[in-house]
Amino acid sequence: MKDSRIILSVVLIVGILVVINFISDQLYFRLDLTEDKRYTLSEATKDILKDIEEPVTIKAYFSENLPPDIAKTRRDLQEMLVEYSSLSDGMLVFEFINPSENEELENQAIKAGIQPVMINVREKDQVKQQKAYLGVLIEMGEEKDIIPFMQPGLAMEYSLSTSIKKLSVIDKPVIGLVSGHGEASIAELQQLNAQLSILYQLKEVDLSTDADLSTYKTLALIRPKDTIPAGELAILDAFLAQGGNLVIALNRVEADMQQSFGKIMSTGLESWLSQKGLNIPSSFLVDPNSGAVSVQQQQGIFVYNTQIQFPYLPIAQNFRDHPVTKGLEQVIFPFASPLNYEGDSSINWTPLVYSSDKSGTQTAPTYFNIQKQWTEADYPLGRQVIGALLEGNISGNANSRLIVFGDGDFAVTGEGQGAQRMQADNISLMANSIDFLSDDTGLIELRTKGVTSRPLDDLEDGTKTTLKFLNFLLPIILVVIYGIARMQVKRNVRIKRMEENYGN
Repeated sequence: MKDSRIILSVVLIVGILVVINFISDQLYFRLDLTEDKRYTLSEATKDILKDIEEPVTIKAYFSENLPPDIAKTRRDLQEMLVEYSSLSDGMLVFEFINPSENEELENQAIKAGIQPVMINVREKDQVKQQKAYLGVLIEMGEEKDIIPFMQPGLAMEYSLSTSIKKLSVIDKPVIGLVSGHGEASIAELQQLNAQLSILYQLKEVDLSTDADLSTYKTLALIRPKDTIPAGELAILDAFLAQGGNLVIALNRVEADMQQSFGKIMSTGLESWLSQKGLNIPSSFLVDPNSGAVSVQQQQGIFVYNTQIQFPYLPIAQNFRDHPVTKGLEQVIFPFASPLNYEGDSSINWTPLVYSSDKSGTQTAPTYFNIQKQWTEADYPLGRQVIGALLEGNISGNANSRLIVFGDGDFAVTGEGQGAQRMQADNISLMANSIDFLSDDTGLIELRTKGVTSRPLDDLEDGTKTTLKFLNFLLPIILVVIYGIARMQVKRNVRIKRMEENYGN
C-alpha cells in the first residue's frame, strides 16, 4: 500500500512537470523590471515576426566557456531567440554553434563573415587573451545578413529585428537628400546612411534639375552652405503643399576655430522659415552643459594638450516624450542656434529637443575666448528649443510635417580620412526624424532601446556610496533576515512541543 502511494506520487509529479513544460513551451512569459523594458519585445518586433512569409534560419556562432559578463550576452540572445521563435509560429528557427569546438566549424563561421575577437580572461590572478566568436547569421531564402559581433550591453532586439526586416523588404522607399548648395552628401553621412539603408534608399536630389518630387515622401536638407535660389524654395513649398515631409538641419552661424571667430551664415532658408513663423536668430547658443575642446598649454619647456569646457558645444539632455526622441540620452550640437516659433496657431508646434535649464546666447559675429571664465551671468535664459516639429497646413492646404534643427552638423561625419565617429544618439536623432516623417514602422523605439550614456561619474558622491554599500550589504541582510525568521519558526515549534498537552 505504501509502495503504491509512493509510485502514484512520483507519477503525479512527473505528470505535473510534463504539463508545466508543455504550457511554458506554448506560453512564453518573462518578468521585466528594467527601466527601459529591454527584455520586453516591442510591438514592432511582434509585427515583423507575424508578417514573416518565408522561413528564417538564425545561426548563432558563439564560443563557450566565456567570462560571466560575455556569457550573459549568450544567455540573453538565446532567451530572445526562444521568444522570437514562439511569436513567429514556427517560421523562425535557430541554433547555437561553437566555432571553437573544431576547425571545420571555425572555418564555417569565418566563411559566413563572422570573425573572431580577442577578449580578456582572468585565470589564477592573471589576465590572458582568448579568441572568441560572438556573431549571428540570419538567412531567409537566398538572402543573408550577418551581425558580425553581438556587442554586450547594446540593443540586441534592434539588431535582430532590423536584420529580419531588411531581408523581407522588397521595394525600399526612397528618401531625397537635397544637394547643390553645399549640403552634406551621402558620403558625409556614412553612419546615418548605414542606419537608414535598412529600410530606405537615400538618393541625392538637385532641385535645379529635378522639380518633380512626387516619388519622395520625405526630403532631408542637411547643412546647406550656399544660397538657395527663390525658385528652388518654391519647389519645396510645392512639395509641402502636396503633403510631403521635410527635415532641415540648418547652420545660422558658423565657427572658424583657426581664427577663433564666429560669424553669421545666410542661405535664404532662414528667411523662408521665417515666413512660416519659425525664426532662427543669428546667435550662438551657449550652455554650461557642453562639450570640450583641446587646448595647447605650455609649462616651462613642456607643451601639453588639455581639455577645456566650451559652452559653444551644448549637450542636450532634455527631450520631449516623442517617437523622434524616445530613448535618447544626450546629443551634442556644435555651434547651434535656438528656435523661436511666432507663427499661426493653426500650425501645431512641438519642441523636441531643449538645452539645459541654464543657457544663453552670444550674438554673431563674435570672437571666441577659450580662456574665458564663464559665470552664471552668462546664462540668463531658461531652456531653449534646439529642434522642433511643425505639423499642419505649412504650405498650401495639404497636411504636411516639417522637422527643423538649429544646427546643421550634429549628424555629419565627414568624408574620407576626415570622417569622424559621431556618438550614437546624434545619428539616431536624425535617423528617427526621417523614420518618423517617412513611415513610422515602430523600429524607432528599438534603435534607442538601452542605455547609451549614463556615466557613473554623473552621480553624486552620496548616491554612488549608497549604491555601492547597498549592492554589497543587501544580499547579506536578506540572508540574515531569512536566518532570523527561520530560527523564530523553529523556536515556536520547540516551545509548542514542550507544552504539556502537546500531541493529545
